[in-house]
Amino acid sequence: MSKTITLRIDDEVYQILKTAANGEKRTISNFIEFAALNYLSSSTYVSDKEMEEIMNDTELKNSIHNALKDIEKGDYSIVS
Repeated sequence: MSKTITLRIDDEVYQILKTAANGEKRTISNFIEFAALNYLSSSTYVSDKEMEEIMNDTELKNSIHNALKDIEKGDYSIVS
């Protein structure tokens, strides 16, 4: 079920969104939804629980620390 929200934006931002929506042949509402989903799916988010697990993973932290030391020494190769 879709929800209706109220969004207050400056006139300049509105014109940018309107132009972008027209360019994509979308309504402004649909473009805002599209842009928000695109942004969220391309960004990386970690929950507090997951971050706690990462920070408590001694093996992972040691591996990263050793990798950074190797990089500083120039002891690495780029694989393409």
